[in-house]
Amino acid sequence: MFIDETEITVSSGRGGDGMVSFRREKYIPRGGPDGGDGGRGGDVLLRATIHRNTLAGIQHLRHYKAQSGRPGGTANKHGRNGEDLVVEVPVGTLVRDAERGNVLRDLDEDGLEVAIVRGGKGGHGNKHFAGPTNQVPRRATQGRPGETRRLTLELRLVADVGLVGLPNAGKSTFLRRVSQARPKVADYPFTTLEPVLGLVERDDDGLVIADIPGIVEGAHEGAGLGLRFLRHLQRTRVLLHLVDAAAGPEQAVADWRTIREELERSEHGLHERPSVLAVSRADTVAEAEEVAAALREVAGEAPVVLSSATGRGVDEVLARVSRVVDEARESGKSAGDAASKDPRSG
Repeated sequence: MFIDETEITVSSGRGGDGMVSFRREKYIPRGGPDGGDGGRGGDVLLRATIHRNTLAGIQHLRHYKAQSGRPGGTANKHGRNGEDLVVEVPVGTLVRDAERGNVLRDLDEDGLEVAIVRGGKGGHGNKHFAGPTNQVPRRATQGRPGETRRLTLELRLVADVGLVGLPNAGKSTFLRRVSQARPKVADYPFTTLEPVLGLVERDDDGLVIADIPGIVEGAHEGAGLGLRFLRHLQRTRVLLHLVDAAAGPEQAVADWRTIREELERSEHGLHERPSVLAVSRADTVAEAEEVAAALREVAGEAPVVLSSATGRGVDEVLARVSRVVDEARESGKSAGDAASKDPRSG
């Protein structure tokens, strides 16, 4: 199951208590204080990984707690520190404070890690309280409690290219053609119910393409799969807009306008995102060139005539998309949202 938002509670470990102890050996009946300090409590860290693509596994355990530190021992033995707890989340996870709503961190890179709550400090043993006027201190301090925080985790895909178009525009077929991703392909609306990521190998690096479920009219108001998936497009550098050639010239123009209006009405400014236009499924009709000419008139750019089934136009589409992605990278535009780098701020 694809889960893109959940709430969890994280608690760091409590620090171990300090020890009250005195040195007692055979020939030293009145040794000084030797109570050890308590260990530090463990932190809770969130780490982004490419090996997760949903929050489904995380939501089953609502409370994550790190290990507490152990108490100090005799003979100045320091208590063992509590182990940190690492919670792995998908790349593209936005971490918010559930109570305040502020963004704590945007985990938009593989391996990026942040300590959300810090473990409590260990208490001091009685050796710390020895002095000229108090050579037999019977005082030690308790470990400090850990921190607890409620978090909202929101997954927003991070990709170079986001595929957009009405249902059955050929997005899943295209992704299967150019990558190892295997989204479901069938001739009925909403075959794709979950975003799918595919990696296209290039000479120097890879191109990550996200197949977003088909947008329908009214998506900005929640129609169809609606707002839940529109927001994933916010985390893509470039949009590849596929229009079905089988619809014919007039309907293709209407379909193009439907998608453009939904992008303009969304709250993420998606209509300003760099884009590439293609007429898909060109193998299914003889008038694909007429559809392309009609779209050129309204869009102001010549679309690529594409058939993912036969391979026609695939290389040209990838070349155009790669060029636009490189330009977006060079301009410093990120696929992620800006966020605070201090998880305890706000």
